[in-house]
Amino acid sequence: MRVSAAAAVSAGLALRVFFVARFPAQSSGDAPFYIELAWNWLKNRVYGGAVDGQLVPLDTRMPGYPAFLAAIFSLFGNSSRAVMLAQVVLDLMTCLVIALMAARLSPEPSRRRVALAALWLAALCPFTANYTAVVLTETLVTFLTALGLLVVLQADATRGAEEVTSNSPGALVSSPWFLAGVVGGFGALVRPETPLLLIAAGIVILARRSRPANWPRLLRAAALMGVGLLLPLLPWAARNYRTLHEVQFLAPRYANLPGEFVPLGFNAWTRTWLWRYGDVYLTLWKLDDEEIPPSSIPDRAFDSPQERDRVTALLNPYNDALTLTDDQDAAFAEIARERTARHPLRTYITIPVMRSLAMWFTPRVELLPCSGHLFPLTSEWENDREDFLVTLSFAALNAVYIVLALAGVWMARRRAGWALLLVFVLLRTAFFANFIETPEPRYVLECFPAVIAFAAQAFAGKDQLSSTGSG
Repeated sequence: MRVSAAAAVSAGLALRVFFVARFPAQSSGDAPFYIELAWNWLKNRVYGGAVDGQLVPLDTRMPGYPAFLAAIFSLFGNSSRAVMLAQVVLDLMTCLVIALMAARLSPEPSRRRVALAALWLAALCPFTANYTAVVLTETLVTFLTALGLLVVLQADATRGAEEVTSNSPGALVSSPWFLAGVVGGFGALVRPETPLLLIAAGIVILARRSRPANWPRLLRAAALMGVGLLLPLLPWAARNYRTLHEVQFLAPRYANLPGEFVPLGFNAWTRTWLWRYGDVYLTLWKLDDEEIPPSSIPDRAFDSPQERDRVTALLNPYNDALTLTDDQDAAFAEIARERTARHPLRTYITIPVMRSLAMWFTPRVELLPCSGHLFPLTSEWENDREDFLVTLSFAALNAVYIVLALAGVWMARRRAGWALLLVFVLLRTAFFANFIETPEPRYVLECFPAVIAFAAQAFAGKDQLSSTGSG
């Protein structure tokens, strides 16, 4: 087993170094801004960026990832390659944590086999490996998410709320619920939605211990998680109060500067029709920066020719000025209200479901020099066969991981920890499908530790089957 584990880690290392060497994405998305925050923090002792030509303190991004970058920059200079190699090591640590998660979910006789399967699945997963080659939060927050899930799994979600009975400081601090809260707090310093794993844990223990007799223990577990969560966030909140004169434990919802215009109406309009990842490039990511030709917007964004004319009438002056005014945004908000009133199920159910499917099943090639297009099949095959084959391979491999995970969900359905991982995946998916405007595939990447832990259960063999059958 040690030889196979070492081989898995070596293969994982080779895969990640390959992505770093061949496909580094040094300026993708928010990467330049994270680098700017880290470098200003390290060199100028200001956690902020340039606004109107002046360096000013900011709270538009959580400080965890810039702190990670600053630590690396202090040793190796402003080097994106050094960051990527550090993320390679961190992601391999995540693979080991996933192996422990999978072992904890499996029956005792098959734990070594399941752990090894999980290690191989995690090490060879190109979707998480690919994100080591970009200066974004995914690798760090995936590690913290996996660690938090492991802590709660070790607590055993079916009994953990009953285990903390002593009021001594040592017993409270060593409580798995307190430790889970601390990990969630550090995760929130990287990405503010990370505490969803704590909410998932709370849902599970509440569902299984909902009788009034258990409420004091449930409240104690919730209080310990809450205190653990707040402790890492307090310095950030204190900094915001002292420097920016605001009570802010997390980053602003839209990462906006104080007083900066947020196009809430335009966002609400896109939530009534936008579910394809590619449509984000046509609308939301062009706003206030590029023209948005009405002809580029798909037909499903309009319920009638008259509605298309109204949107066109709003976009034409925007395209001249490249600035959305308050009145234009209010008009988009009114169109969104009308569309929702006509088809409430579309806005609140159909579109979120379609967004969920898009996040899970869109080919995960967004960091690679690939179009990501598979249809129409004949046209894509004839235009660029290499691009088509890479995209198809990633889409097929993504489907394999999901199918294996679904099989693992069924096989582990009566084991402790099953509900926690499943609720976490569903909760995180629902959160991003309903409350975030852009259905990016990377938003469910933090679910892959749970996905791989489930997928590894398919390799447990007869031990898993007999355990499931005996309930």
